[in-house]
Amino acid sequence: MDKSDYQRLAHFRHRLRRFLRNSELLCQVNGATALQYQLLLQIRGASTCDWATVGELAEHLQSKHHSVVALIDRCEIMGLVERRPGREDRRQVEVHLLPAGEELLARIAALHQEEVKLLREELSLPGWEIKPLTAAD
Repeated sequence: MDKSDYQRLAHFRHRLRRFLRNSELLCQVNGATALQYQLLLQIRGASTCDWATVGELAEHLQSKHHSVVALIDRCEIMGLVERRPGREDRRQVEVHLLPAGEELLARIAALHQEEVKLLREELSLPGWEIKPLTAAD
């Protein structure tokens, strides 16, 4: 890798961290944590269904199963989600958004759109390709 590769990578990490920090603030102002927002977003957006299993959520959040269960517990207490027995496999639990969760998710997601647009434009500029490492590297 040469200097420009490191510069692009450093800039990408900076922009990613700035996006995440802004996201944390947007969530906080709207009465949620960043993790609660991510849970709602994954339920709504990461599955072909309008619900997700705890295992799917753990994978998408890159978190341990028990940590996701605790997060779901907190969101359930807040009236954002509810658990339902699996339709096809009763051993699985489906996590569904409730109307309050849908509304919170829509509000916070809308606030992210401008920053997402800027990131998309910036990171799709020519020269932003980061060369993959090879065995020689």
